This record gives sequence, C-alpha cells and structure tokens, in this order.
Amino acid sequence: MPKTTEQGTPKKEELPSTLRKSDAKAQRTFAKTHDSAADEYGEGERAHRTAYAALKHSYEKVGDHWEAKDQRGPSDERARSGGPNAKGETAEGVDANASKKHLQEIARRLDIRGRSTMNKHDLVDAIQRANRRASREG
Repeated sequence: MPKTTEQGTPKKEELPSTLRKSDAKAQRTFAKTHDSAADEYGEGERAHRTAYAALKHSYEKVGDHWEAKDQRGPSDERARSGGPNAKGETAEGVDANASKKHLQEIARRLDIRGRSTMNKHDLVDAIQRANRRASREG
C-alpha cells in the first residue's frame, strides 16, 4: 500500500504510529523511501526495512516519536555494515553512535533512573526499553 498521495505527501493513516507523532520531514523520508522500495522490491518487509534504514540515517527514536539527529549517518553497527546481509545488532532507532553525553540527555528526557551511573551500552539498552514502553502506551 503506497504511503504517499499522488502529490507526494505522506498518508498519515498509512504511517506507523511513531511517525504520525514526528515532524513532516521524517514522515516524507519514510513514506517516499517506502514507496520507492516497494516499487523496486515489492510490498512487504524489505520495503519497510529500507524505509526505516533511511529514516534512521537522519533521525533517532525518542520515546514515541522520531527526532532529527545532530549529525547524519548510521545509527548503529548494523546500519554501518548495511546491505541485505547486515552484521551486528540494531539499536532500534537509538543513535548508538552518539556521544555518552547525548545519550544521557535523551535518558534524562525519558526519565530513566540510574542514568548517571550507566555506561554507553547500558544507556542505549535503557533508551530502547523506554522507547518500546512509550510506543506501546502511545
């Protein structure tokens, strides 16, 4: 199912709930990439994964929505390796390549307890859990 109208604007009802709460550029990035991938690979999981990969290059998931990253680029080791046989684990939209200071700020905004004593890996894990929780509740 196309995610954009004939004019190229995103169809809100076709977007995942986390994107409906995100800015227009995030919505366009996901929708246009999805539609292009669906034309190339067919509708389904591959088109969906491709759209999320493009989104994660410029955006990170914070709670129940996506926010622009300070610096474009891969968000985790899986995105860095790329391709259909990507290696490594996904950080589920968390910018695992961001500084520890940035991750602590995100954790503060998500009210994650114990964030000041966490290392970078623990912060990424805690943010992932908080994001999943916020998405379920939202």
